[in-house]
Amino acid sequence: HTFLFGTRLTNITRYLRHRDVDLALDRVSGAVQDWAGGTRIGQCLHDFNRDWSRRVLGQGAVVLFISDGLDRDAGAGLGAEMQRLHMSCRRLIWLNPLLRYDAFEPRSLGVRAIMPHVDEFRPVHNLDSLKTLTEVLGQPGGRRMESMAKWREMAA
Repeated sequence: HTFLFGTRLTNITRYLRHRDVDLALDRVSGAVQDWAGGTRIGQCLHDFNRDWSRRVLGQGAVVLFISDGLDRDAGAGLGAEMQRLHMSCRRLIWLNPLLRYDAFEPRSLGVRAIMPHVDEFRPVHNLDSLKTLTEVLGQPGGRRMESMAKWREMAA
């Protein structure tokens, strides 16, 4: 299942079932009404946890959470919703495009609220990062990658 969030949550799963990529992307573009409104991550996760998590997160679910962590609501309620999401899945992997910058530091309130509740924190910005992700997903997943301690310390 695939959901997008900006200021609201949008389930795009059915649109991605089209074999024609251009048609699928066109349908997704038509379904998502909030491309340029920033992100309200906490509220969108609340909606997902309330309406969808029990339906789509079966036992052993691996969640790929793709976000820069910059939240329009300054992280309000985000920590609690991330904790709830984390408890609903076997493995929660945060893919953050800002990790492409060597100087990235977890300073924003949204990033700090998310950090304690993820098992892995990985970059997603080029083909190499996607290749590494496919390798990681192919491995038996335990909880908490070793480098998470460093990120949690920086976010504290």
